[in-house]
Amino acid sequence: MSDIIHLLPDSIANQIAAGEVIQRPSSVVKELVENAIDAGADSIQIIIKDAGRTLIQVIDNGKGMSATDSRMAFERHATSKIKSADDLFALRTMGFRGEALPSIAAIAQIDLRTRTKEDELGTSLQISGSRVESQEYIACPIGSNFSVKNIFFNVPARRKFLKSNDTERRNILTELERIVLVNPEIEFSFIDNDIEVLRYPVSNLRQRIVNVVGKNFNQQLITLDIETSLAKIKGFVGKPESARKTRALQYFFVNGRYMRHPYFNKAVTSAFDPLIPSGESPNYFIYFEVEPDTIDVNIHPTKTEIKFENEQPIWQILSAAVKEALGKFNEVPTIDFDTADAIDIPIHDPSKNVGQPRVNINPSYNPFKGPTSGTNYQRPNHDWEQFYKGFEKDKGSLDVTEKHEDISLFNQPETLEQQQPSTVTDMVIHYQYKNKYILTSVKSGLMLIDQHRAHVRILFDQFLNQIRQKRGISQRALFPEIIELSPSEASMIPYLMEDLEAVGFDLSNLGNNAYAINGTPSEITNVNPVQLVHNMISKSVETGSDVKDEIQESLALSMANAAAIRYGHRLSDEEMNKIVDQLFASPAHKHTPDGRTIISLLEDDVIEKMFR
Repeated sequence: MSDIIHLLPDSIANQIAAGEVIQRPSSVVKELVENAIDAGADSIQIIIKDAGRTLIQVIDNGKGMSATDSRMAFERHATSKIKSADDLFALRTMGFRGEALPSIAAIAQIDLRTRTKEDELGTSLQISGSRVESQEYIACPIGSNFSVKNIFFNVPARRKFLKSNDTERRNILTELERIVLVNPEIEFSFIDNDIEVLRYPVSNLRQRIVNVVGKNFNQQLITLDIETSLAKIKGFVGKPESARKTRALQYFFVNGRYMRHPYFNKAVTSAFDPLIPSGESPNYFIYFEVEPDTIDVNIHPTKTEIKFENEQPIWQILSAAVKEALGKFNEVPTIDFDTADAIDIPIHDPSKNVGQPRVNINPSYNPFKGPTSGTNYQRPNHDWEQFYKGFEKDKGSLDVTEKHEDISLFNQPETLEQQQPSTVTDMVIHYQYKNKYILTSVKSGLMLIDQHRAHVRILFDQFLNQIRQKRGISQRALFPEIIELSPSEASMIPYLMEDLEAVGFDLSNLGNNAYAINGTPSEITNVNPVQLVHNMISKSVETGSDVKDEIQESLALSMANAAAIRYGHRLSDEEMNKIVDQLFASPAHKHTPDGRTIISLLEDDVIEKMFR
């Protein structure tokens, strides 16, 4: 039997490694920018075209590479940061395993131009699919200029499964934000299809956070700063009123590296539990500094999952630090006494003589005597029977069954879909239970309808129809509202603008990621338009919708949830009839667009069993 085990060629091995390290264009941006930071750059420029499919270019002014180093950098496991196994436990840099560049070179075409301060000429290197095509000396500035073209050109299956340009662009912005937030001493600029979208100048940490998430967030930040023998923790937490239901701004960093850590997240959220409503999440930007040998950053290819040696004590330190910060800035609620009817307590004056309080009483007062005479008090002579006059005569008007005995609701088929009440013109009476449910009788029992969810279903169908037919009616605002967006949120507006206008929104660009809301859909009342637009953008980003229909449905659902009647709202008979009729006119009246139950049926046999 011949031998069948053999070594893989480097080109195939690099493509396999690329499957772990390079998942999409945002992975390339992350690796190249982190290399630029490790190279000591204080100015980094990122250029992309077609969401990174055609071009990803990262230009830095770091220390650059020599001709030999530039060639060696694309060999597997080649690194300048590790010389022995002990170095793995003393890492203070970003990339260190030597897999990023060879993995990128295996699935793309690379043009590198780099020069060190000591060299008069730089090096130009072209690589395509792990094969070096040319290397020569050129004149170029100090630093490195990486151009990665046609990602996954030689792996069609991987390129086929890339998401839409919109989704891939959002992923790039997400990776960039994580790097930008932890490196305020570095200037970043981002150019998308020849247009400069972002520019972050050198600043302090607080200003960098404000530049990333929006200047209106500046007043919501509470400083966090504590230093112990195990860890130094600094950063900011958001005030409770800034908590969000979706896409909360939650960032953990350790030794300059972004990380996900559900255990530490629980420490922060538990401190906010008594301060924010259920279902909402606080915002935070928290930076850890620990000894490198107490963490392991090498447990995941993307290095976003990090293991701490002292997780439990750091959890307690973090929780205490967040509670202290909230208390220090008076965010923890205090006992608030009602002072409307409080007694004004005078200030003691030692120079004045204070006499004993005197109470005046009338010893001859007799509550059983008349107020003006000495006769015994007599009960007023009221004719109580007059209050009952006509009661028997009007009693029949209170009997709904007798009054409407000619109205029949019991001529419907057995299925739930067809057990709908008659129309408004039939004068059907519905009942509202606890200002939350609409109760109505059907052939097989008692039907309960959730009034809020029913209205969500109705409005969703209306808004979606308006978006698709582009016939939404806009109501002009007397005083336009100003909405300030983060760069990643602002990048979504061009892709949502057509649908927003179709449903009735009128937005105008004010520049610097700010928009004026000049008009809102006429169906929406008593809703904050700024918060509504924020929620719609967040919902679209969260779902990562690529198909136009999914984006439209996301917008329609966000608006329906915001505009639907709330629990606790008392409905008139006419309103209940209208909701029921419109609900059963929908082809999907049993569930909301996100799958929640609207209708429940309490059958007759179940009711009868209750009384046995």
